[in-house]
Amino acid sequence: MSGDETAGAMVEGEDTSLLIVEDDKPFLTRLARAMETRGFVVETAESVEEAVAKARAHPPAYAVVDMRLGDGNGLDVVAAIREKRDDARAIILTGYGNIATAVTAVKLGAIDYLSKPADADDVFAALTRTSGERAAPPENPMSADRVRWEHIQRVYEMCDRNVSETA
Repeated sequence: MSGDETAGAMVEGEDTSLLIVEDDKPFLTRLARAMETRGFVVETAESVEEAVAKARAHPPAYAVVDMRLGDGNGLDVVAAIREKRDDARAIILTGYGNIATAVTAVKLGAIDYLSKPADADDVFAALTRTSGERAAPPENPMSADRVRWEHIQRVYEMCDRNVSETA
């Protein structure tokens, strides 16, 4: 979870509170440690329910939220954070990226959308990028097979994981 571009970089500002919402415990632990070394005051949650409660009690300045969590959708967490704090900088992480979800995430107030596995440098860069800067295009754009697989997965989820209906 390290690279060269942001190695040694530290977050700046008065409020460096960061809420990381991720149900993959090993990834959550690694990312939390990496963000702490970059100066964030990190709080973690492993579910939508836990994250929304923490966000309402102490709205963070920054958030990293997994799209799919065991008890719901990470976009609900972003919406809850933005209700309490409209200047919060939230990014979405997902292993099931698609354009429609990215658009929804941005409409709800996310500042960026990263595909998993995202490393700590990518997360840090997305959180601290100034609003005028644009993210660099991905080095490895999705292949046609990957786009097809993503579409099938999206339809599968829309059909409540009913294989017969998906076909």
